[in-house]
Amino acid sequence: MSHGFLGYDGSTFMFDFVVTALVLIVPALLVSLYLVKVQRNYTAHRNLQLALAGVLLVTVIAFEIDIRAHGGWRAIVDTRTVPLSAERLETVRQTLSVHLVFAISTPLLWGTTIALALKRMPRPPAPCEHSRLHKTLGWLSVMDLVLTSATGLLFYYRAFIA
Repeated sequence: MSHGFLGYDGSTFMFDFVVTALVLIVPALLVSLYLVKVQRNYTAHRNLQLALAGVLLVTVIAFEIDIRAHGGWRAIVDTRTVPLSAERLETVRQTLSVHLVFAISTPLLWGTTIALALKRMPRPPAPCEHSRLHKTLGWLSVMDLVLTSATGLLFYYRAFIA
């Protein structure tokens, strides 16, 4: 089995790549929020959101293909030099279950936010009738994505580091 670049036992390159993306996405979201809230640079905000969504979509698809190629997350975790006890494995499984709630809802919510913005916002982007709903959906998407990141990092920690 291939190994990741972060140096933790049993991890794969794609697990490590996704963990790195999860760490970087939150500061990138903060930059996007700064662009729209402080600088009122709606075009830069739109472009950064589209870039983030595209990169994350490709990353998640590659990650899912890699997980399946390795026989699933359990097969990857089971390659650790020091195996997880049944109790710790159950904790990892529960953490993954919580993570998946956010990991599944995030692309649906964020995708809806982006699709509606592309359909209803003027070009170039500017405040409009859709702005209020967009702001609500945007904040929900940010919270969902932050929870996806936090629970994904917790899963990685429990599966490969602890």
